[in-house]
Amino acid sequence: MTTKTTTYLKAASVEKKWIVVDARDAVVGRLATFIAMRLRGKHRPDYTPNVDCGDHVVVINADKVKFTGRKLDQKTYYWHTGHPGGVKERTAGKILDGRFPERVLEKAVERMLPKESPLARKQLTHLKLYNGGDHPHEAQNPQPVDFLSMNSKNSRSQ
Repeated sequence: MTTKTTTYLKAASVEKKWIVVDARDAVVGRLATFIAMRLRGKHRPDYTPNVDCGDHVVVINADKVKFTGRKLDQKTYYWHTGHPGGVKERTAGKILDGRFPERVLEKAVERMLPKESPLARKQLTHLKLYNGGDHPHEAQNPQPVDFLSMNSKNSRSQ
């Protein structure tokens, strides 16, 4: 009789890769799920939930992402200032036109990672977002990933 054993990764034995994703004309939700999966390491056959086995993800053109439907006007982000009656709101379109448009994609990825977890906070630090087409991580030799050609629904030209 043979028994099957499950192998678990050790943190010291994990080899992290670097990937580059171009976010120009990519749909925010689909791109965020792809990035969250790579950050957690769920694309690996030896995935271990309690070990940081994900990759480093560099996203270029993060300010050129697209929304489907009327989400650009209807999707609202809320936060609280800490004062009584201090609930603030801003639409996704205003954030994309504002000073830090990469925060739309950052929030989408952050909300797809486990909540209130030290491991999720560490995995989120492996996400690098840049508005332009260049990044300072050439020394890590990141591999480009063509996200838009994986599925026709990943891109939106409007």
